[in-house]
Amino acid sequence: MQKVIVEAFGGVDRLHLAALPDPCPTGQQVLVRLTSIGMNHADLMARRGEYRLSSGEPPFTPGLEGGGYIEAVGPAVHDRHVGQRVLLSLDAPVHPEGRVGTYGTHYLTSAAQTVIAPDALPDQLLGALWLAYLTAWSCLIWRQGLRAGQVVLLPAASSSVAIAAAQIVRHHGGVAIGTTTSALKCEKLRAMGESAYAHIVCTSERQWRKQVKKLTDNGVVDVVFDPVGAGPLLQSAIHLLAQGGTIWIYGLLGKPDVLDVTPLIRKRAALRGWLLDELSALGSEPVQRAYQHVLDRFADGTYALPIAGIFPLRDVREAHARMEQGAHIGKFILVP
Repeated sequence: MQKVIVEAFGGVDRLHLAALPDPCPTGQQVLVRLTSIGMNHADLMARRGEYRLSSGEPPFTPGLEGGGYIEAVGPAVHDRHVGQRVLLSLDAPVHPEGRVGTYGTHYLTSAAQTVIAPDALPDQLLGALWLAYLTAWSCLIWRQGLRAGQVVLLPAASSSVAIAAAQIVRHHGGVAIGTTTSALKCEKLRAMGESAYAHIVCTSERQWRKQVKKLTDNGVVDVVFDPVGAGPLLQSAIHLLAQGGTIWIYGLLGKPDVLDVTPLIRKRAALRGWLLDELSALGSEPVQRAYQHVLDRFADGTYALPIAGIFPLRDVREAHARMEQGAHIGKFILVP
């Protein structure tokens, strides 16, 4: 078995591929031979030491997603079998001693922490769906209760989470407006088959807020789903927000800055934080319902994840460097 180890916080040179003994499942455990590991900004933040709540102190293995084939099962496992394709559940990386990352060739986990994959789902997507689609679905649909006709502003429109959110918003009858700083990304997103945005706006243009207002019936947006959480973009989102609207912060890609929240009071609006852990903490039934929704919509073609790049696990340093450049659209995937 090989695993990526972060031996000290820092740059991509801190990522090392280590050979370890093959684990043997016991009791109700299964050993999954990974074919797909979804990359997320949280992985980069963990490597740099900016997400210690998740990573802990070095040495550690990054990674929050994974999927592949069951290679071995423990003696008490009766509902999984060798050769079965599975996705790791949301809580699979969470262990009593802390998170155990997925960047590796194999993953040892409880059989209950696997989800059987539908035949139509390609191997390379088995470990790349949950963080994007469930982050968006659980916040916008399960928690926010998005209604048909409502307008949702999606900053960082080229990210896998925002692309997933746009598809989810459209499927539930809402209107998704994506924003990005890059004019080139705007053009590419408009041309992409996976893009479900009703409109794309480039925030590097001086009058972009006026553009957004013109694109809506009443000049405001009902919901903002924001991974930046700071700076002029968040201030603009507050000004664009409708009476009683909500801004959800699900990431911290921006740098802390002074923010005028006075309009929130006048609008009786809300600025709220969102963590996907809130869904997984509810227990099995609502989580399983969320899993099934995503898998069903992939099966019928409603949802489709654009892949920005696929890297062999041995090229993890290059993959992290490419992701940090921020020029991609969609999801990066590691393949052991």
